[in-house]
Amino acid sequence: MNDSTADLLTRIRNAIKADHDEVLIPSSGLNREIARLLKQEGYIEDFSVERMRRQAGSRPSRAEFETIRVKLKYTQDRDPVISGLRRVSKPGRRQYATSGELPKVQGGMGTVIITTSRGVMTAYEARRVGVGGEVVAYVW
Repeated sequence: MNDSTADLLTRIRNAIKADHDEVLIPSSGLNREIARLLKQEGYIEDFSVERMRRQAGSRPSRAEFETIRVKLKYTQDRDPVISGLRRVSKPGRRQYATSGELPKVQGGMGTVIITTSRGVMTAYEARRVGVGGEVVAYVW
């Protein structure tokens, strides 16, 4: 797999469409940070990093690996809190923005996730700190 961030967003999108309560996502440093931001911004209920063992007969590489278990958040009427996810910067075409030109989603009602020299943060935090970076995803 080349783009673990796109995989994370697709798995969450598919789990919401299938009305699942939880979804398992392969763990990486960036994926853990994105899950942390989604929880911080109130889009998911919780997440945890778990060590899993490979099934017997599967690939012979590592016997253990980490996954992220994301508990999705729904309203009282069982409508998902996340109504949209979009990958912005892709491996074939990176998108960068300075602190003065960081985008807004849904007129400021959504969240922009960016990677900066100071770590992964929302565009709101990056504007406050005065840093720009790579625009990873939009969530609304």
